[in-house]
Amino acid sequence: MQILVLTIFPAMFDPLWSHGIVRRAIEQGIISAAAMDIRGFAPDRHHVTDDRPYGGGSGMVMKPEPLAAAIRAARQAAPGARTLLLSPQGRILTQAAAAELAALPGIILVCGRYEGVDDRLCTELIDDELSIGDYVLSGGEPAAWVVIDAVTRLIPGALGSEASAASDSFSDGRLEHAHFTRPPVFEGQGVPAVLLSGHHRNIDRWRRESALLRTLAHRPDLFQGRPPTEEEAQLLRSWQEKLAALLGSRPQ
Repeated sequence: MQILVLTIFPAMFDPLWSHGIVRRAIEQGIISAAAMDIRGFAPDRHHVTDDRPYGGGSGMVMKPEPLAAAIRAARQAAPGARTLLLSPQGRILTQAAAAELAALPGIILVCGRYEGVDDRLCTELIDDELSIGDYVLSGGEPAAWVVIDAVTRLIPGALGSEASAASDSFSDGRLEHAHFTRPPVFEGQGVPAVLLSGHHRNIDRWRRESALLRTLAHRPDLFQGRPPTEEEAQLLRSWQEKLAALLGSRPQ
């Protein structure tokens, strides 16, 4: 996959290219990644990329000329890539959306600044708008970091183990199960005995129950997107009975 970022602060991405999963993916040729400086496409000698908004108001707006030129150059460098504007009004980045992007030949991430970009750019030069949450950032660069990390780890070979991505939280509409590692006892707390048993079927069942319980406790809204399976429904009914007994009543 080819990843190009359009930004007025290209140096912000140097640490991303140099560390962790993204660095390994670049070194292994799984992705190619670069940041292009939008200022280099500004026609004036001061490389101005912003101007006052028509109609008045506070803040500045990114000028269309340099950004349009940068997008067209990026599209020439990455044919077939999808152009995405990081924007609060975009669709929310989910695990499913990240998987969709990971299947593309390339993505061009446009990082807005100030009050945003001239809206005329969105008509012809932006394929989609993407948001990482309902809050406002000073620019699209941190959001681009998130998108690149989320997408890269889903590209085959990036993690080294396909099972790692498959078991991530949200991959199947549930949070991931709890994790434990050595030592077996830490500050008086032990590891669940089943994880030390070596009985893989029991371990697998415990992990499914743990994932279900964590989802129920922390993100019950996920059940709206994927209702409980029959096995999960049985577990939920079993917990309901145990809870009712603990509280001194039986479910009707």
